[in-house]
Amino acid sequence: MTTGYRMIVAEHGGPEKVSRETFEVPSPGPGELLIETEAVGLNFIDTYFRKGLYPDALPIVLGSESVGSIVALGDGVEGFALGERVGLTSNGGAYATHRIVPANKAIRVPSSIDPKVAAAVLLKGLTACYLAEDTFPAKSGDIALVHAAAGGVGSLLVPWLTDKGVTVIAHCGSAEKAAQVPVPDGYSLHGDFATLADQVREITNGKMCDVVYDGVGAASWEASLACLRSRGLMVSFGNASGAVPPVAMLDLMNGGGGSLYATRPTLAHYIATPEARNASAAKLFDRIANGVLDVKIGQTFALEDAADAHRALESRATTGSTVLIP
Repeated sequence: MTTGYRMIVAEHGGPEKVSRETFEVPSPGPGELLIETEAVGLNFIDTYFRKGLYPDALPIVLGSESVGSIVALGDGVEGFALGERVGLTSNGGAYATHRIVPANKAIRVPSSIDPKVAAAVLLKGLTACYLAEDTFPAKSGDIALVHAAAGGVGSLLVPWLTDKGVTVIAHCGSAEKAAQVPVPDGYSLHGDFATLADQVREITNGKMCDVVYDGVGAASWEASLACLRSRGLMVSFGNASGAVPPVAMLDLMNGGGGSLYATRPTLAHYIATPEARNASAAKLFDRIANGVLDVKIGQTFALEDAADAHRALESRATTGSTVLIP
């Protein structure tokens, strides 16, 4: 019997609650694959489960995003082969040397893509896809504000939107991070949320934004609303600074240009079927192959050092994507 290890949370709290646990690697059941992990993507959602912001039964095996090679096939599995590389974005189980996954949720990863790149981009890239293509079908001439533009999702969403002809205003937490975001018109902002709407108003000659993509949460909520045009769309897809407080509907009537729309989407609802998942993955891999997305792995950590990776992510000490290596 093969022995592996996984990083778990037995009690909600800070990064110190992440601990290592050994386990005997099981055999896949009917319709399942056994994957030997090659790389794990670090995502803010991992910290939400660790802290208990998103509920899950304890103990939790952390992680949503991993890529590895198939080492065993369960009964009835068709269309996959031993040694083939696949990825998964389902909540839980990624921080492990081995992972049992349902074959109908596995995403085939092209052999031309490095497993570290695939792990760095899969969940965040599929998120960028649904944000730009589905939640708000962005088109040429639209104006979009992207918060945390140098981060994992932001660094993919900005070029994705730009490739569609969207005017992107990128916002970052520091001048150093803002300098890393390539936006054609140079609209890369940083700093105080209190002055953001005035900056956007100047850039857009008063038009303001058709859409705001906000993964920051509580700290940026009011500023984001203020940056929208009349009937603009607020897309709140993350809580890096904490959950957005209860929203008064009158805030949408009076905020920004007025009569605003707001949505709180999540990836699972946009890739709920194999057909939707494969279609989104095809769009993502196509943009990587065509050079639209230049996947930057800002830092790597050993899987055993996942707690340190969480500390770096939550202190905004990371840029681009972060990968954990077993």
